[in-house]
Amino acid sequence: MRHLAFLLLSFVCVAFSAHGQEMPAPPAAAAPVEDGQWTAPAKNYANTRYSGLNEINTGNVGKLQVAFSFSMGVDRGQESAPLVVGSTLYVVSPFPNFLYALDLNKPGAPLKWKYDPKPDASAQGVACCDVVNRGPTYADGKLFLVTLQSRCCSRRRHRGRALEGQAR
Repeated sequence: MRHLAFLLLSFVCVAFSAHGQEMPAPPAAAAPVEDGQWTAPAKNYANTRYSGLNEINTGNVGKLQVAFSFSMGVDRGQESAPLVVGSTLYVVSPFPNFLYALDLNKPGAPLKWKYDPKPDASAQGVACCDVVNRGPTYADGKLFLVTLQSRCCSRRRHRGRALEGQAR
């Protein structure tokens, strides 16, 4: 009981000490200027999960409609954070970890390409919390994903081709 009271008191002290104070801004390198892309799972290295775009606001949010939908063909848990690089949306499915590239410039966001990393089916037996994937990441024109069996794969972003030295 004393531990619970201490934790509650600690929480209250932290809450009151932060009340009315603004959080410090992240360094510019960790949260670069808004460019309309979402190239990291949490937006940027500061993990802000915030877009500075202002096209959606309190005046028009109620008028939003579905622009497109996309089935990954896997009826399991979905935790992959999609990325937007240029005019392409990238997302990884739960096992078998397909990497999809969707063209955001075209109506319905059609598939540009799909990469199948062919992970070993036995990896499903050791997954703790369904066969989910946290999604791809992006750097220097390359996409990276880790399969359920912990194999790191990389692809070129435009056509999904393998990088030099990668077998599949």
